[in-house]
Amino acid sequence: MRRILKELSVITASWIDEHVNKNLKGELGNEQDFVDVMLFAVVDKFTNYGHSKETIIKATTLNIISAGSDTTSVHLTWILSLLVNNREVMKRAQEEIDIKVGKERWVDESDIKNLVYLQAIVKETLRLFPPGPLSVPHEAMEDCHVGGYFIPRGNWLMVNVWKLHRDPRIWSEPDEFIPERFLTSHAEVDYLGQHFEFTPFGSGRRSCPGITFAMQVTHLTIAQLLQGFDFTTPLNMPVDMTEGQSLTLPKAKPLKLVVTARLPSGFYIN
Repeated sequence: MRRILKELSVITASWIDEHVNKNLKGELGNEQDFVDVMLFAVVDKFTNYGHSKETIIKATTLNIISAGSDTTSVHLTWILSLLVNNREVMKRAQEEIDIKVGKERWVDESDIKNLVYLQAIVKETLRLFPPGPLSVPHEAMEDCHVGGYFIPRGNWLMVNVWKLHRDPRIWSEPDEFIPERFLTSHAEVDYLGQHFEFTPFGSGRRSCPGITFAMQVTHLTIAQLLQGFDFTTPLNMPVDMTEGQSLTLPKAKPLKLVVTARLPSGFYIN
């Protein structure tokens, strides 16, 4: 763990140095990323706490990466589990990739916006298996009433996201894996916390800071996996969908798959 953290620290420091040098040379350009914004936003007054601007930016960047990495691996496992148990959905997603991208190149990040069925699969998996099923604890800053309940100041509150995502008053067949719902009845619902029936990453100022990173990695990873491989289970047995016990809702049992290439062999040579 210490070795990995040290390596991440070195990589992040190189990112910052690269952006600082571009700024000094006037090569910033029209597009700015997170590090560019942080270099502009972290003013001198923040360094009064004993840390340099670079240290503050590096720590913030590492926080975002760590916030998006653990939940992403769990989410990808659930996506593959659901797809293997629903092979017609996996086939349709692969057909979409074949039509929109083809088999002459790997899918890249710019293709994701055109893969609407893939996006629906990601959303439906987030609905069934949210990365934070009980969100994170919040403290009541003052006495208040919510839904007819009195909440005293100082009480800790947790939102049962798992229950909200399976509310039959909102979701038809709430326990079923139906990605098409996010193309029809819930087509306008996103995962950014603006629709309170679907808040896999929380809502408001304290929503997950790693949401953008996590979603970019998730969409691109699952798209490339589906483009490049077919997945089955040993003996074609259904995947056990029992949930484990953790803040990030992992599977209770490891996912074991048989992977078969679906592209020419040259695509798998680094």
